[in-house]
Amino acid sequence: MNMQAMLKQAQALQKDMLKIKDGIDKTEFNGESSFVKVVVMGDKTLKSVKIDAENLDNDDIEALEDMIVVAINEANKKIDEETEKKMSKFGNIPGLF
Repeated sequence: MNMQAMLKQAQALQKDMLKIKDGIDKTEFNGESSFVKVVVMGDKTLKSVKIDAENLDNDDIEALEDMIVVAINEANKKIDEETEKKMSKFGNIPGLF
């Protein structure tokens, strides 16, 4: 295979990878923890936080803060899993995403 063909193949691969990553970035991932629900975009931008205050006492603010952290981390873990699943077909190229 000549160098020009290899370069063309690498460019096509890069284009495919960026298309998949863009799709992940535009996907919503949900995380939940007790009274808290969050929606995080695939680029890890927090989109929304919903708190079920009906079942929450005023004394539970510290616990609520912990639940928000857990819910966001759960959504971020889902993003990482989806990214790994979809990008693994390109092999392990360090530093790409």
